Amino acid sequence: MKLTLIIAKRELTSLFCSPIAYLVIGLFALGTSLIFTIHFSPGARAELRGPFTGILWLMIFVVPAISMRVISEEFRSGAIELLMTAPLSDTQVILGKWLGSLAFLATMMIPVVIMWLVLELYGSPDWGPILSGLLGMLLVGGLYLAIGVFASTITQNQVIAFLVAVFIICLLTIALYFLSQADALWRNLRMALDYMNVHERFEDFNKGVVALNNIIYFISGIAVFLFMAVKILESRRWR
Repeated sequence: MKLTLIIAKRELTSLFCSPIAYLVIGLFALGTSLIFTIHFSPGARAELRGPFTGILWLMIFVVPAISMRVISEEFRSGAIELLMTAPLSDTQVILGKWLGSLAFLATMMIPVVIMWLVLELYGSPDWGPILSGLLGMLLVGGLYLAIGVFASTITQNQVIAFLVAVFIICLLTIALYFLSQADALWRNLRMALDYMNVHERFEDFNKGVVALNNIIYFISGIAVFLFMAVKILESRRWR
């Protein structure tokens, strides 16, 4: 675990040294500010359900921009050879990269905390849905990062890794939504597709409901994509 945390710290440091990361932070802060401004008005309810939903759509494009470089950049620069020869397992490398990216994502959530403080100044918001919403967003972000890490192991090209990650995320959100609404499909199949939709699983958190099945859904999704990333990295090690 110590080696995994060292990789995570290295990844977090490299993210903060990257100009692209600061661009992502700036765009995310601007996007969240605009979303909050749209929903926040005199007489409006002191809650963040609307902004959280908007931020979730923003994360489809922002989160893959964080993780698109975690492995592909190592291969492009040749630094992957140092990792491969170090006393590290592929699992430690992938998990460390993911944890470092997750810590960076948590830092990006500071504008959301500021939104919460603004609500505290001008109203009396219910802390329950806000805290559960933040937890839900971190779980969604963790899943999207795992998808991004997986995409990053496929190619040395960061742009392709970004596009692959966005494509997979869109399949788990937009595509599943429209498929679950298709009357031509069996009802049970539509219900299953609706359950697999990331946004649908987040909605319970946004309402203040922390259900075990939703937590298992996100943890399982994260585990699956990180496992596939480990296997791809293992296969590339011996090429």
